Amino acid sequence: MDWNEPLYVEGRRESPRVGVLVLHGFGGSPYSMQEYALRFVDAGHSVALPLLTGHGSTPQDMEKARWTDWTGDADSAYGWLEQRADRIFVTGLSMGGTLALWAAERHPEVAGIVTVNAALRFREEPLMHLLGVLGFPRWLKTIGNDIRKPGQDERAYSKIPVRAMRQLGLLLRDVRKDLPRIDCPALLFSSPDDHVVPPANQQETYARISSRDKTLSLLTRSHHCATLDNDREQIFEGALEFVEAHL
Repeated sequence: MDWNEPLYVEGRRESPRVGVLVLHGFGGSPYSMQEYALRFVDAGHSVALPLLTGHGSTPQDMEKARWTDWTGDADSAYGWLEQRADRIFVTGLSMGGTLALWAAERHPEVAGIVTVNAALRFREEPLMHLLGVLGFPRWLKTIGNDIRKPGQDERAYSKIPVRAMRQLGLLLRDVRKDLPRIDCPALLFSSPDDHVVPPANQQETYARISSRDKTLSLLTRSHHCATLDNDREQIFEGALEFVEAHL
């Protein structure tokens, strides 16, 4: 499959039928989550890895996207899984993790959630909002390929529309206010050496969700895009074990 293609695969497991919603990050593409998603496919689960609106093409396309487009993408993929699964798990990287939290807040029937360096807040949010309203400067340079493992490329945009940064801030604000609504089992992966999302985001998520069954797992050999980094096997194996343990 190409780097920017969504992935929808119906599972072969009969009972219980398991669905896994996999979500990529802000300015990224399904490529960063392909190997991860395919591990669930190999386990016989139905998998939905959507391409988020404005991603996988050009920054100009992203400029037109709204945060409600991204939540709509996640919800549409969740609906696809509902037709094919009895139990649904949601998982994501970076903003994909934020969207996974959003899905868990609105779907109390979610069987479990797995996040990888999920974004929850940035100190720069007031500035993100102001510049997004002004629309100037039009573009911002991002920290791309925050990966410790040499030779990896997450296929992310090299520049981000300032208007999209405001939309990200609006999404974060919406997710933060409803975090206590999440009470399903949760596995939160965190890279202490993350140059994009402050690790304190994961600690706050862990503290504020209402889940009794929750684990914060450290990725000590990886930077932000950990699904392509040195600890990816820890993520893949940990997530698969998590799903099996909560069927």
